[in-house]
Amino acid sequence: MDDKAMLNQFAACRKLLSALGDETRQMIITVLASADCKEGMRVGEITERTHLSRPAVSHHLKILLDTEVIGLRRQATMNFYYLELGGAWGELVTLVNHIEELRKICECEEE
Repeated sequence: MDDKAMLNQFAACRKLLSALGDETRQMIITVLASADCKEGMRVGEITERTHLSRPAVSHHLKILLDTEVIGLRRQATMNFYYLELGGAWGELVTLVNHIEELRKICECEEE
């Protein structure tokens, strides 16, 4: 991968990496990962599991929604949040795979 391609890959992941850098959002992602993928969780459930205030959870959920880390399913008047395992996560996997390729190349050169 050339320099420009790698910079483009980092640019594609910038919002995601920024969102993942916050410990509170990491905790929310971990809680959502333990939920049923198809059902998701309501804000109240996330609040109970994280011991955060409802406004704090809502604030962090908005950031995670904006970065497409999580998705939102509306059912009547209820909102269910779930991990969105496509999109942004796929970009991150691509970046990590390129870094892994570089690591392997560097290991071969050291031998």
